[in-house]
Amino acid sequence: MASDFLRDLPVPVPEQKELWGSDAIAAMLRALDIPYLALNPGASYRGLHDSIVNYLGNERPQMLLCLHEESAVAIAHGYAKASGSMMGVVLHSNVGLMHGTMAIFNAWCDRVPMLVLGATGPWDAARRRPWIDWIHTVSDQGALVRDYTKWDNQPASVPAAYEALLRAAQMARTAPRGPTYINLDAALQEAKIGALPPLPDVSRFAPPPPVRPGEAALKEAAQLLSAAKNPAMLIGRADRSEEAWKARVALAEKLQAKVFTDIKTPAAFPTDHPLHAAPPATFPDGRLLRECDVVLALDWVDTAGTLKAAWGDSPIGAKVIRVSLDAHVHRGWSSDYQGLPPSDAYLMCEPDVAVPLLLDSVRPRPAAVSSKTENKSEEKSDAVSIRSLARVFNELTEGMDVCLSKLPLGWNGAYRHFRHPLDYLGADGGGGVGAGPGLTVGAALALKGSGRMVVGIVGDGDFLMGNTALWTATHYRLPCLFLVANNRSFYNDELHQERVAKERGRPVENKWIGQRIDEPDIDIAMMARAQGAVGIGPVKKMEDLRPCIDEAIKQVKAGAVCVVDVRVMPGYDTAANPPPAAASRR
Repeated sequence: MASDFLRDLPVPVPEQKELWGSDAIAAMLRALDIPYLALNPGASYRGLHDSIVNYLGNERPQMLLCLHEESAVAIAHGYAKASGSMMGVVLHSNVGLMHGTMAIFNAWCDRVPMLVLGATGPWDAARRRPWIDWIHTVSDQGALVRDYTKWDNQPASVPAAYEALLRAAQMARTAPRGPTYINLDAALQEAKIGALPPLPDVSRFAPPPPVRPGEAALKEAAQLLSAAKNPAMLIGRADRSEEAWKARVALAEKLQAKVFTDIKTPAAFPTDHPLHAAPPATFPDGRLLRECDVVLALDWVDTAGTLKAAWGDSPIGAKVIRVSLDAHVHRGWSSDYQGLPPSDAYLMCEPDVAVPLLLDSVRPRPAAVSSKTENKSEEKSDAVSIRSLARVFNELTEGMDVCLSKLPLGWNGAYRHFRHPLDYLGADGGGGVGAGPGLTVGAALALKGSGRMVVGIVGDGDFLMGNTALWTATHYRLPCLFLVANNRSFYNDELHQERVAKERGRPVENKWIGQRIDEPDIDIAMMARAQGAVGIGPVKKMEDLRPCIDEAIKQVKAGAVCVVDVRVMPGYDTAANPPPAAASRR
């Protein structure tokens, strides 16, 4: 941990003669190598809070103070997406957990590992303080998140807490990954324990190695791909390593397969590669996929929906190879598992386990692939749009290592190429508005000191819901850039209202009511400055866009957190993406 990052340094603590339950829990967190705990304070875990500060010295793990529980979870989410590693979150009692639930659902849908710690109690009613302990104690707190966590537990002793933390960390890191929740009784935290119970050897409780697919299924998949005349690869959730990236490219080139990627998931294939069939989109072009005779779906988020977009109600005319472990976390409460896709070969493993095995097994398919031609037409209007924002940003960051942590709904996948696993981290998983700021701060935490600039291009609604995550970034000196594509509206819902009005023969002119964010106008740059960040804007003219973004990049390179309020025209560029109004509410 960099010494300049550990800002909240406790005073030295005299040698302790007594230990407490929370000291043992803190020691276990250090043994598990949890680097950070994002939190918003609460009395239910005051014992653990004290142990992190005064027993561990606020290091390994270090506390990251957040102004809202939803941001705390989103920061852990962004950290996992950028680093591939897990950090922790602490949520106060039932009320803090309820604040954080949407962000936990995002992490669940995005299949990222996360250790969520909660607290309750005291469970023993005789030990509760009047009023407050009673309303902050519930009979089954884990039930609040049980349907979108991999496992939850409420240990009643230090040895049980050791095992619960070991199991939670192991399960969260085992594919398909996801958040786990441990609820700590306040009485357990604040009980004297004498000597510290021996810590287990955590190396004996590591996640298992990746599962390999069955030989029969692998052979069937290789035969289908080898015999294909026009194969396609749908690349969804994938490993962040460069080695895995290169293996996917090699397999596509050996098969001469059309490659599709999804704007909802992180960068998984170079989008300017000749085999990349279309810009990454929320809803891929079904016409191109319909031409293919074999489809290799690599943990694609919605294989059934994508196939339906291509073939409609007709029988699916391609053989389908499904590679995913996602069925292991399906729950009846949520439909995040999407529709049930057919498969002619089903490899129950992680995609990047299967890809090298398929690469060794398939026959090469020679084909001539022509270079891509791209439309680079310039806009004539002086009005600022998301397209012009993207163009100026691309020009100013040419040759820079950039990590896009979030993109707005109006972003067209053709606006920017992704050539590295960290070029883009995907969407928020569950479609929960407000995640963008926290995801960006979490990515900045993971990539601090790497030389890669973290940039969140977010909508104004997303920014306004989660903007207090900025304070955590400024306090802990986590440089990052926010470009707010500000159309002064929850514009996706305007499209929904327009659609409904047309269907019912009612005036579309009323679509803005209950959607527009104006009168009064919100000074987003001032909100940034109020939290210690650099605030620029509002930028309303094209002539001001380049110098403002250029200045923002310089500020971030100098170590600042910077927010630019870019007033973009309402509307979506649908040249490559179907209208978002055809999708769900958000």
